[in-house]
Amino acid sequence: MSPEVVKRYSSPVPRYTSYPTAPHFSDAIGPDRYAAWLEALPQHARLSLYLHIPFCGTLCWYCGCSTKAVRRYEPVAAYLNALTAEIASVSERVPAAHAATHIHWGGGSPNVLCGDDILTLAETLRRRFKVADELEFAVEVDPRGLGIERIKAFARAGVTRVSIGVQDFAPKVQTAINRQQSFEATRDAVAALREEGIGAVNIDLVYGLPHQTRASVEETVRKVIALAPTRIAAFGYAHLPSRLKHQSLIDETALPGVVERFAQASRLARILEGAGYVRVGLDHFARPEDPLAKGPVSRNFQGYTTDRADALIGLGASAIGHLPEGYVQNCVPAAEYERRIGERGLATARGIALTQGDRMRGFVIERLMCDLAFPAGELIRRFGAAAQPLLAEAQLLIEADQDRLMERDGDAFRITERGRPFVRTIAACFDAYLGTGEARHAAGV
Repeated sequence: MSPEVVKRYSSPVPRYTSYPTAPHFSDAIGPDRYAAWLEALPQHARLSLYLHIPFCGTLCWYCGCSTKAVRRYEPVAAYLNALTAEIASVSERVPAAHAATHIHWGGGSPNVLCGDDILTLAETLRRRFKVADELEFAVEVDPRGLGIERIKAFARAGVTRVSIGVQDFAPKVQTAINRQQSFEATRDAVAALREEGIGAVNIDLVYGLPHQTRASVEETVRKVIALAPTRIAAFGYAHLPSRLKHQSLIDETALPGVVERFAQASRLARILEGAGYVRVGLDHFARPEDPLAKGPVSRNFQGYTTDRADALIGLGASAIGHLPEGYVQNCVPAAEYERRIGERGLATARGIALTQGDRMRGFVIERLMCDLAFPAGELIRRFGAAAQPLLAEAQLLIEADQDRLMERDGDAFRITERGRPFVRTIAACFDAYLGTGEARHAAGV
């Protein structure tokens, strides 16, 4: 790929874990609207539960998550009290015949919780929601300070999948992002998890970090492959210090340019595919026998997933939910979240009600992000004549494409393999909100 093409499609665009994206949510959606949406869920609805734990032992400077470092356990305990109250409040509003088919704990670092609280929180969910027999229970962990007590607690709680953050093993890169984590500590954590019966292990990598090179990325990914994870995610670092103040601690002069970022991502993909991993969407890789490789695949705020639930329930500070009527998000500061839960039982601060146009464009964007294609016939079946202008947009996009990034393949509008690295930029062509508001996004490659 020529540097000119890479630069042409590297403008900042959203990651499209939702559509519309979160910067376009508004405070017109509050607790009352959310409560009504919960109560309107159909009987036998399949639910996905996301719990946000906004605490870490140390703050990594590259991090884009809603979290803060804590030295004492008291803030964690106070937060858990509010989270338990929100779980109760939400569960009372969902249909009695629902089934929770997927649970995901994110953060922050959920393993900041002590073993007893891990078990108590998991039991609270099982007591308040009807949990399906075939449950996927995923947790994000930081191997630093994970410890055998917490590993055993996660196993007893029924966790089936763990995601481990690695980013990069190069000491110079780790120092630059304030995350010292040895390969040996990561290897030992993976082994301990498997010893306790948690065999599905995901590992998260990041490219585009300060002082990263193609050589350091290759060394890291080969060490990761030796751990034989079932899934690997390779995210591009999003440097947004104007929004994330701690990122200002990163030396911008040490960040690779867009061409080098592209080269790092390309090398990662080649190595992983050469090792037998199946590439999923933009930046996920899975063993051929893993459900993510087999599909079908969806996209939500945790990235690519096999979760096919009817509604995503977000619990905790900053957590985002997705219901048939639209998106909702809780307030971000933990103290404000605790106050709102104490007063109302819900902490909804903003959201957006979906229009037909939102659903239609959201379908196109999600299918492009997941399948690198969207079927024209399915779009017409879902939306009727309203789909025709959008299909005309897609056709014009292909006709104007001088770089062979998209093509018409029978019923499908398809992104070519050459266009895969630029899928976010291509998806952005269908985003009616892009350019409105003051949202800042990461580079498109």
